[in-house]
Amino acid sequence: MTKHYKGSCLCGQISFDVTGFSNEAAACHCTMCRKFHGAAFGTLVEVEGLRWLSGEALLQEYVGDNGSVRQFCSSCGSSLAFLARGASRDQLELAISSFDDEIPVKIDIHIYTDYKANWFDPPEDLPQYPEGRGS
Repeated sequence: MTKHYKGSCLCGQISFDVTGFSNEAAACHCTMCRKFHGAAFGTLVEVEGLRWLSGEALLQEYVGDNGSVRQFCSSCGSSLAFLARGASRDQLELAISSFDDEIPVKIDIHIYTDYKANWFDPPEDLPQYPEGRGS
């Protein structure tokens, strides 16, 4: 039997489940992630088997100057998803904090640290890259 991990937006009108996760989960310190998540960094993970259970029509998209797509709930504003420029819809990354269930995901890297908030220093126990993964 396949395990399903459920998540939702703040108001609960959008809900989803997934069946798996990438082995890589980044804490992204780029300016757009910080602003989109309202935090020192955004935490995102690529998922497998995404199903929108309710509220998919409430998803709104913001396309950044760099071509990346960020999805959010039009009712409560919850940050939900990210799609890199040129990526296919099956490479959608979800905000880890949007999951309601405990998930088997650990942050493995801090990326875009050249853009980090001056009031936060990432812990040194994980790799840090000034730009994307491997930069």
